[in-house]
Amino acid sequence: MVRKRFPDAQTGFQLENFLKKIGLGKEDHYFWKQVGKALLCTYAIMGAVWVYNETSPLGWWTLKPRPKEERELAHLYERREFPYPGDEEAMQEFVAKGGMIGTTIGPKGMIETDKDAYNYQKEMQNKKLEQEAQKLWLRMRNEVIGELQEKGFDVE
Repeated sequence: MVRKRFPDAQTGFQLENFLKKIGLGKEDHYFWKQVGKALLCTYAIMGAVWVYNETSPLGWWTLKPRPKEERELAHLYERREFPYPGDEEAMQEFVAKGGMIGTTIGPKGMIETDKDAYNYQKEMQNKKLEQEAQKLWLRMRNEVIGELQEKGFDVE
């Protein structure tokens, strides 16, 4: 009498069926190849646009719109190339241009304007004087309006 044996489990066949069900079968190879190519091209284009956006020859041109206030202040935040410290000529030229004022990401500062400290102080005093004159004028005007209204005049 011959012994009965259990058949071997068909693991390879079952695994192949499972892979077919989830889209990883042999006939799906072309599809995944196309998906890979599409992803590669997409990321290559996005990378090129990102690099161009960072090193754009158009200055502050970027792919996202900037508000008006930011565009007006853009010149304060331009990137600067620092010279090698051992290069004396480049360092002197850099300092002469006012390159040490501010940082590469911060504003250059008010010192780079063509006004000297005395003129700047005078201008600030004039602004302060104008503000004080405006306050005094408004206070006097309000007092006069108040007095006229107390006397019964109609003042708008």
